[in-house]
Amino acid sequence: MTQQTRPLDGITVISLEHAIAAPFCTRQLADLGARVIKVERPGVGDFARAYDQRVDGMASHFVWVNRSKESLTLDLKQPAALAVLKQLLETADVLVQNLAPGAAARMGLGFDELSKTLPKLIVCDISGYGDDGPYRDKKAYDLLIQSEAGFLSVTGTPEDPSKAGNSIADIAAGMYAYSSVLAALLQRGKTGKGSHIDVSMLESLAEWMGYPMYYAYGDATPPPRSAASHATIYPYGPFTAGDGGTVMLGLQNEREWRVFCEVVLAQPALATDSRFDSNFRRNEHREALKAIILHAFGRMSTEQVSSKLDEAQIANARMNDMAGLWAHPQLKARGRWRDVTTPVGAIPALLPPGRISSFDYRMDPIPAVGQHTQAILRELGQGESAITALQDAGAI
Repeated sequence: MTQQTRPLDGITVISLEHAIAAPFCTRQLADLGARVIKVERPGVGDFARAYDQRVDGMASHFVWVNRSKESLTLDLKQPAALAVLKQLLETADVLVQNLAPGAAARMGLGFDELSKTLPKLIVCDISGYGDDGPYRDKKAYDLLIQSEAGFLSVTGTPEDPSKAGNSIADIAAGMYAYSSVLAALLQRGKTGKGSHIDVSMLESLAEWMGYPMYYAYGDATPPPRSAASHATIYPYGPFTAGDGGTVMLGLQNEREWRVFCEVVLAQPALATDSRFDSNFRRNEHREALKAIILHAFGRMSTEQVSSKLDEAQIANARMNDMAGLWAHPQLKARGRWRDVTTPVGAIPALLPPGRISSFDYRMDPIPAVGQHTQAILRELGQGESAITALQDAGAI
């Protein structure tokens, strides 16, 4: 399609970011057209660049959340570099930061200080526990927040709690920071004033824990850890077929239960068995029902089980690994892949979720450390001698 104006064209975002939460927020702003200037440490950059070397020598976390950005290196401990950042903020709409608690404020980069001279600036602070409260200064890594938010208590097997296989607390915080910045931009359009956004990983993941929290309302028993099965709906989870493959399936209501018994299990009388005639009873007798299902599935291949489930219009899925996801036919059929340039060559990248007919998402290169430093400094009016002086001092 012919490129049209993107929603955030003309918006400039400055980000003091590392790891996942803030970079994921700002990458999504860049997807919508914002100019995102990523401030990194001279030489080494965002420490997530060194997490691994799985993508042609680059880190998997980094390439995921840093496309379409410009990299500016500044040693913010040096007054000259901090002065450059403050000059840059005069041209910006949004500042996003996930430095250690209080670090931005100590450099004069807190909302209260900045808003005195930059009343339209939106400042988004992302932290583990928020800008105040007794946990404000605690270190907060993804696993620790998964634990504090109760996620581990409902995830895993009855014997062993398990963390999520990706950085779910960071992702949650990044998503709420992203949506909050969009809301603040809309608000500024109405009032002409900037906003302070205070996003915590704990509160973000706690929101996603709403169902198990309410299930345990009033000191009721919380949902048990049930591995890949649903804690309270049955049958809902993984089942093994006769060829050793695994099929995920889920039943949502009594109509589906009856069809499942008739078409898939070929045991229509089972639908009215007093042990299984409601979800509550099926959940109560899940081990007995599991044995019946596995016996029936044991006579079929994975493909045959999936075919029977499709025939019965029972929700089901393959248990893909990462190779299966890379090669997923639905992603290919919907044209969800694009090539993105990196310092070491092109790599495939998924388009952001959500097709929008009025514009194309921005899918621009992943920057090398400090790739845009000199260009940005010249844009700010810095002369060659000033740039050289900053280089000689190690400030950039």
